[in-house]
Amino acid sequence: MRSDVAAYELSAPPTLQALLTQIASERGRHALIAGGTELMVALNTGRLGSRSLISIQHLRELRFVRVSESVVEIGAGTTFTDIRRNETIAKELPLLVQAASWTGSIANQNRATIGGNICNASPAADTPPPLLAYDAAVTLLSVRGERTIPYSGFHLGYKRMQLEPDEILYCVSVPRSYAGWQQYIRKVGTRNAQAISKTALACVALVQQQRIEEIRIGAASLADRPLRCAGVEDALRRRSLAPEEIEATVRTGRAALIREAKPIDDIRSTAIYRSVVAANLLEEFLSQLAS
Repeated sequence: MRSDVAAYELSAPPTLQALLTQIASERGRHALIAGGTELMVALNTGRLGSRSLISIQHLRELRFVRVSESVVEIGAGTTFTDIRRNETIAKELPLLVQAASWTGSIANQNRATIGGNICNASPAADTPPPLLAYDAAVTLLSVRGERTIPYSGFHLGYKRMQLEPDEILYCVSVPRSYAGWQQYIRKVGTRNAQAISKTALACVALVQQQRIEEIRIGAASLADRPLRCAGVEDALRRRSLAPEEIEATVRTGRAALIREAKPIDDIRSTAIYRSVVAANLLEEFLSQLAS
């Protein structure tokens, strides 16, 4: 059933500070809308619970990419087109660029924001796996101040986040520390483009002397939230990639991933398919490391 748009209110605070003041004084009443690529779908199908929307797309204070010596900071209002076109991100964080290119059509990418993709909190979202693999942090902002937490602890469950009613996601910070690391991302969907993932895996690894010194793995559609595969990482850290030992390393990784994954059956896929295919993707990455 379509929503009656006349039943909804829309406001547009002129500044970031005005936005923070409004949501602090009316805690939990509003839904924020930036690009609207997810929220408008919910509105059109009658699934949008909040009757009051606050537009934040015009707030330039949320749309930025800042590069320092140690991190890349990406404002929550930064679009996927902005991300794809940024030279530093393209060079140093290619997994994030690839994920941005998967998100809908070019028209979607021109409007959709990284903050919206994160705060929509879908387990199948495109940008969380690379952000988890890159060990990103998120900064949350309110009139009470700001706090920065590891992104791996931001999602608490299905559509649940470590975000208070008077807080907004201000930016994502990604370390500039992956020179020399091997990087991998792959998404499996019904089509090659404009498809919600059946599963996806993003991996980065530091290999020295045919051994995995460090590895980080982010996954989509393997749990009730975007998943950092910490158990798989622990199982693979310091494992050998030498020809005589790679098969054992692959078996260890596959078994750890299948243990850690908790996917569901839904209209797009089955739980067993997701687990097995994700294990295949991990094997592909480990085989690339060995070669």
